[in-house]
Amino acid sequence: MHDLSSFEPALHPRRYLSWTDVAKARYGARVQKVSVAAGFTCPNRDGSKGIGGCTFCNNMGFTPGYVRESPDNINMQINTGMEFLQRRYPNAQRWVAYFQAYSNTYGELSTLINAYQTALSRPEIDGLVIGTRPDCVSDDLLDYLADLSRTHLVELELGIESTDDATLARVNRGHDFASSVDAIKRAAARGLTVAGHVLLGLPGESRDSMLAGATKLSALPLSSLKLHQLQVVKGTQLANDWRRDPSSVPMLSLEDYLELLADFIERLRPDLALQRVGSEVPPSMRLAPDWSVRLSELAPLLTAKLTARNSWQGRLWQPSDC
Repeated sequence: MHDLSSFEPALHPRRYLSWTDVAKARYGARVQKVSVAAGFTCPNRDGSKGIGGCTFCNNMGFTPGYVRESPDNINMQINTGMEFLQRRYPNAQRWVAYFQAYSNTYGELSTLINAYQTALSRPEIDGLVIGTRPDCVSDDLLDYLADLSRTHLVELELGIESTDDATLARVNRGHDFASSVDAIKRAAARGLTVAGHVLLGLPGESRDSMLAGATKLSALPLSSLKLHQLQVVKGTQLANDWRRDPSSVPMLSLEDYLELLADFIERLRPDLALQRVGSEVPPSMRLAPDWSVRLSELAPLLTAKLTARNSWQGRLWQPSDC
């Protein structure tokens, strides 16, 4: 857990705990992620659990161009990615390789370690952020990552997406919420930093179940969350459903999302850092929603919403919820 001695959500300019602020305080500098792809897949794509993947997922919508230019070549991806990101974030001083695409713990342990070590062999890279699913995180891998975390920055990022099992089944996720709880607890028990990825607005999920999810997530030993709004991305089953019948995939308006986000954050544990409060798919790949705002504008809009309410992260959270 983070030290809350100097953090008062009601007084902080953002009115919520930002992962950027936590990282700067913990590591003394901005920590920048460089996305890499090592050619892994997912168990609900290759047939071991299912085929087709999650109905909302097209990784190309979230994969930087520099990764697509050098598929499976981790060194080239890091070279190009750092050149690009150094121009965009000149204050970045510490760098981690972000294994982002698909499930980056799904494979033979020796294959996984080889990919991680390829990134860590670069003197500029201080550590790893490993994105994956909660149902393909073995104890042997967690033991390896725990050992690695003694000398490097290591974060395990788990795709939770929803705490509602009916919603997870509807989007062909291939695992239930209990799998997320189990993986989070096993990783945290080894001292690993664990982040969770959550999608708000999935088809069939109610506002009440999403807000109940904030309480459930706050009870888990998570260090941070990424909160994303649902987007309809070309090349997905969700896009096919939306084209056939847009009413089957109801989309949140910007104002509705900000209201939901503020309600959600009010129920979150105050020391649960937020890495993101939204996402952005390239317009050429996004079918809906069309908010006409950039990702960089969402965080200030959220702060404005919380300020107008005179509210903050954790206002409705109770220690007894954990």
